Amino acid sequence: MKNFLHNFLILAVLLATVSAVFAGCTPGVKPVQQAIDPQEAQQIAYDATVFGFPLVIMDLTRQAFTAVPASTENGAPVGQFSSKKTFPDATFTTVVRPNADTLYSTAWVDTAGEPFILSVPDTNGRYYMMSLQDYWTDVFSSVGSRTTGTGAGNFAITGSGWSGKLPEGVTELKSPTRWAWIIGRFACAGSADYENVWKIQDQLKLTPLSAWGADYTPPSDVPVDPNVNLKVAPLNQLLAMDAPTYIDYFCRVMVENPPYQADAPILARMLKIGIKPGADYQAYYAGLDDDVKSAIQAGYQSALAKIPATGPGEDKNGWRMVYGAGDYGTDYMLRAVIDYQGLGANLDDDAFYPSLYRNIDGEWLSSDNKYVLHFDKDVIPPVNGFWSLSMYNDKILFAANPINRYNLGSMSNPPLITNADGSIDIYIQRDSPDSAGTPNWLPAPAGGNFSLTLRLYWPKESVVDKSWAPPAIQQVK
Repeated sequence: MKNFLHNFLILAVLLATVSAVFAGCTPGVKPVQQAIDPQEAQQIAYDATVFGFPLVIMDLTRQAFTAVPASTENGAPVGQFSSKKTFPDATFTTVVRPNADTLYSTAWVDTAGEPFILSVPDTNGRYYMMSLQDYWTDVFSSVGSRTTGTGAGNFAITGSGWSGKLPEGVTELKSPTRWAWIIGRFACAGSADYENVWKIQDQLKLTPLSAWGADYTPPSDVPVDPNVNLKVAPLNQLLAMDAPTYIDYFCRVMVENPPYQADAPILARMLKIGIKPGADYQAYYAGLDDDVKSAIQAGYQSALAKIPATGPGEDKNGWRMVYGAGDYGTDYMLRAVIDYQGLGANLDDDAFYPSLYRNIDGEWLSSDNKYVLHFDKDVIPPVNGFWSLSMYNDKILFAANPINRYNLGSMSNPPLITNADGSIDIYIQRDSPDSAGTPNWLPAPAGGNFSLTLRLYWPKESVVDKSWAPPAIQQVK
């Protein structure tokens, strides 16, 4: 875990003084600003946009998720769980690359007032994981099969400055930022298994430390902030901002969700154009020369265009392998790209998701063709949990098909058929490869291109150390 910068505000003030960037941003007083070359300002704005992306998208997402008076499948008040009860199907279009092998339970925790104790039940050996992410989208702790086992447990989520005493049997999980996001995933073998998972989800609890030991019931009629925008998706809200609005946003959010020690170099650079925790950036920006304003806006727009256009990871046998999610260090572009594409990414140790768009020759996968994905016995996805392979259409959504099958894998029911030598063949095509409709058939869309995603839960070391890769897909006649 990265060391947290407890005295960041003091450091920022010292850096501001040494750099002589400005004397202050007192309301009603025009800031004293140091002249800066527009070209340098543009580059700094570009880097700052990439750096601040997780704070803005996380804050907007948290607001939208928690703007409900009581818990539902689509959101819950702060300090309460929201649990998905069913898998998405081909009619689901809210989120790209949906998942149909785990049921989710998520919650936002505010550590500003006091710690919250997360209580998980005994899952009786069922695989699960609960990642805890800070506002920079780094996973600061993980609870579940890999780390804490499948027995019952109690875990206190504490703020960075909290130093009190916890009840006996409660393990502390310290959040580097005020806000923590819990994302829980529970293995589920289809609709026949739903009720078994529901019993687990219904036992999840978040209890304020002050209420521990009492018969605590979370409030059911929580006031909702009427200013929260629920009509526009968080990402689209972000993309609609101009540079000073965006920068002002993450300057304010940085106060209670400060950066890490390793971020000191970029913090010092950002001070050259007035960016620091708590800055009134709208006021600062208003006092800049027009050419510097234009440069900052250009750097901002350039970064927002670059983030979605960046393809992270490396290709192996045609598969896109993205390493390092959830523990980004100072790779700010990787962090922004992953947050843009799919907020809430896990550590590689918890889950790893290779994706395939093209064959080994670089040709797009097409439902006009037939393919076989052959796993030799020693290449079958190496996991301690389970694995699955999901099919997506050209919009990266589940593809409608006659048997309503959107994925298959080690938990498939009926089980995958294994060859005599222990290998597995998965048939990827529009129509069934035989009259019986083999369990190894993953239906392709009715037309157009498609993509595949492998999900490896609790992958073995050969995945994490980059020595394993999925085999190349083979086109057949």
